[in-house]
Amino acid sequence: MATLANVVVALIALEHVWILVLEMFLWTRPYGLRAFGNTSEKAATMAVLAKNQGLYNGFLAAGLLWGLALGGTGCAWDVKAFFSACVLAAGVYGYATTRKRAILVAQAIPAAIALAALLASAP
Repeated sequence: MATLANVVVALIALEHVWILVLEMFLWTRPYGLRAFGNTSEKAATMAVLAKNQGLYNGFLAAGLLWGLALGGTGCAWDVKAFFSACVLAAGVYGYATTRKRAILVAQAIPAAIALAALLASAP
């Protein structure tokens, strides 16, 4: 179960690195516009907020990668569980405030799976 947890945590970290790239660097570009369903005008007015949000997603990714990098040390499980819970909270809040099912599916559900696998492999 620990291996499954680590794989899911790694996938979530990679996803959040990708979200960082989308929000910080591609927000006003054609791919970013399509990904978020924005117009150029709307994206331009929100660009500073999107970059800030992208940075926060990068912090989530960094925390998850930090937990993985700790390997089998005593606090690795705690770090992975904490940051997975943060991703779950962000996904649930994102869904609750936008009603976009994609946030629930792409963010909250994988985080819940990671947490379940972590709990099943708790030290």
